[in-house]
Amino acid sequence: MKSNFIKRSITGILFVAVLVGCILYGTVSFGILFTIVCALTIFEFGKLVNANVKEANINRFICMIGGAYLFLSFMVLCTETVSLAIFIPYLFILLYLLISELYLKRENPTLNWAYSTLSQLYIGLPFALLNVLAYHTDPESTGITYNPVLPLSIFIFLWCSDTGAYCIGSLIGKHRLFERISPKKSWEGSIGGGVVAIGGALIIAHFFTFMSTAEWIGLALTVVIFGTWGDLTESLLKRQLHVKDSGNILPGHGGMLDRFDSALMAIPAAVIYLHVIS
Repeated sequence: MKSNFIKRSITGILFVAVLVGCILYGTVSFGILFTIVCALTIFEFGKLVNANVKEANINRFICMIGGAYLFLSFMVLCTETVSLAIFIPYLFILLYLLISELYLKRENPTLNWAYSTLSQLYIGLPFALLNVLAYHTDPESTGITYNPVLPLSIFIFLWCSDTGAYCIGSLIGKHRLFERISPKKSWEGSIGGGVVAIGGALIIAHFFTFMSTAEWIGLALTVVIFGTWGDLTESLLKRQLHVKDSGNILPGHGGMLDRFDSALMAIPAAVIYLHVIS
């Protein structure tokens, strides 16, 4: 148990350091990191599906390339004045995933279509939307600027929520939040996680005033609520596939999908929230 705790701690520290460092360093490191993360997460999802879903056999490499290209397309679209033609190669990828099943003679092509499309909507699109949070038009310079605070704040709020939920839930958690899917989660822990995330929002609001304190708190609550649903969604997926972890790429922490499950719903929700308040 001690060695497992040390392994989890080292992996967790390195994971946070790489994520924070790449987001803060600049646009190139941000783009490289999340292109790789998106591709690996989709590849892991495909491996999980092919190994545990009877009759499923999706093309992991094409799905991975599609997700990576979708992220890069959004990045180019958000940083430069380009036309929507940037998405044409991605449309060819989607068409290939559909048309190829006509010739491969697999047992259940409809299932392959469903999971291939899910890999793009469930994983590829949320990561691509990080670019919408990161790049903004600067009215003073009439140009586009990179703001690492918003994408980083999503992960900070999720980490605050996870830490608060674990600590409070372990101490006083009695009422199950969603026992059918995740027996360990409690209402007390979820509320505690929300409170800790609000505390994080107050600290961020003190240093970054481009949003009001109320708006930062609203963003934190949005991330916590939808992050919880994202966590439960992946738990439901793993329960259906009868697996404990989505992978083993992160020692002591499971796979990429395990680490970013909450973000996959929190990111789109944050984009919607910010557009509503603006």
